[in-house]
Amino acid sequence: MLGGPTHRFECSRAGCREAAVWAIEWRNPKIHAEDRRKTWLACAEHREVLEEFLAARSFPLEVKSVKDLDD
Repeated sequence: MLGGPTHRFECSRAGCREAAVWAIEWRNPKIHAEDRRKTWLACAEHREVLEEFLAARSFPLEVKSVKDLDD
């Protein structure tokens, strides 16, 4: 792919195109069922800011390596 990313997973932070190494799985309990999860991907630099954004809203979350994601 010409001009596309050179890595499989890309950081979800706006404007960041770095390789993601973390997966932050979360849900908004007001609108998502217990078994529903959304996933944000984070590079090493943006993991903390994305995690803090979700935690400040009291969203349940789990952080794991992108290596542990299902294909």
